[in-house]
Amino acid sequence: MSYEKVLQANKVIIGTKQAAKALKEGHVSELVVAKDADPNVTGKLIKHAHEINVPVLHVDSMKKLGKACRIEVGAAAVAIIR
Repeated sequence: MSYEKVLQANKVIIGTKQAAKALKEGHVSELVVAKDADPNVTGKLIKHAHEINVPVLHVDSMKKLGKACRIEVGAAAVAIIR
């Protein structure tokens, strides 16, 4: 489901810091967050997305999310860019 959205997206931003920056700049259409990521890392990001009405999708695994982004390591969050 959400992994496919990441695979099909034209542009994504990988990582919590970069996703937070993209959210602040208003470029994000959807935010994808791994459920197994540390809530201390993703909590503020999810809160900010909700505040600006950006949909937040949850996936089960950081490892699978990283793989969907075609990287070798896990990803806690991925921003799908408009």
